[in-house]
Amino acid sequence: MIKKIVTITLILLSWVLAPIASIAAPVRIGNLTHVKGVRENQIVGYGVVVGLPGTGDNSRSTQITNKMLIRNLGTVIDQENYIQKGSSAAVIVTATVPPFSKNGDKIDCTVSTIADAKSLEGGVLVQTILKAPNGEAVAVAQGPVSVGGINKIAGSASKRTAITSTGRIPGGAIMERDIETQIGDEGTITISMDKSDYTMVSRIAQTISNTIAPAKAIDGSSVVISVPSKFQNDRIRFLSIIENIEVTPTVETARVVVNERTGTVVIGSDVKLLPAAVAHGNITVTVTPNNEVSQPNAFSAGATVGFANPTVDIQKASGSLVNMPANSNLNDLVKALNAIGVAPIDLISILQALKKAGSLQADLVVI
Repeated sequence: MIKKIVTITLILLSWVLAPIASIAAPVRIGNLTHVKGVRENQIVGYGVVVGLPGTGDNSRSTQITNKMLIRNLGTVIDQENYIQKGSSAAVIVTATVPPFSKNGDKIDCTVSTIADAKSLEGGVLVQTILKAPNGEAVAVAQGPVSVGGINKIAGSASKRTAITSTGRIPGGAIMERDIETQIGDEGTITISMDKSDYTMVSRIAQTISNTIAPAKAIDGSSVVISVPSKFQNDRIRFLSIIENIEVTPTVETARVVVNERTGTVVIGSDVKLLPAAVAHGNITVTVTPNNEVSQPNAFSAGATVGFANPTVDIQKASGSLVNMPANSNLNDLVKALNAIGVAPIDLISILQALKKAGSLQADLVVI
């Protein structure tokens, strides 16, 4: 079934991606670039999630934190171990602050356990200060944690529908200060491409120069734009005009993207192959557990003990050899790989071997 899905997927890619290369629809500069210096900021804090139904952690540090928390709230306990274990969990809270955030804005935050807590389902994060790398307090987070799944354990049986040791609090962090962001310097603004491309960066600089203001490409991803005098005090409108200017995109670099964890393979339309031969041998390893019982002799001091006695069966199919001519395109590659009936994990190994041998004329990106 998996091989059929891979076959259909690769064939569809060959049908869909082939005409895209010939279509050069204009794109907005704003979709390709961002303003240098205008970026997100990361903040982090240490906190406690309470209200857990026995799924919290049993760490000593969490008990001490709970004792300090209760003391700060005006109540004193003699021993931190008076607090029942499992009802709370120590967590790390992280958030990303968008540029131009203002005091009072709400942002999402992520809550993750740092000890042996089983689940944060049903828990509430107690007020936690989130700080920047320089130690400055930026936001305060608090609220019920949403984990988006369940994790139930009963005896030796368990059922989990999602990772419940990490959750989110939508809008759970409130900004305590403004994020000041400077747009450019005294007379220029620099825009940077999201992906380096000498041809495209040169084309963007030329288009901006012909449209609104002098611009110059300074490297493979940056364009310096001189701000006209009439826009010196109105840079937002100036950038709005620039990001809506359209340019003709360049031909994308041939690329193959593979995900080894999920077996996903995406092959671009311009992938070429030099002469190569691929040998593929399918090896299947099957482990079958056999649960048995060891029964002691009569009137002996032994005990009845259960144990596993697994058997291992290895099957190796005959290899296949497929030749691919020079300058093979995507369709040739698809047909060749389908001819030897590769599974996703085998397909990834073959692509890596072709790249290592110098046959695959494309960037191989492993994610």
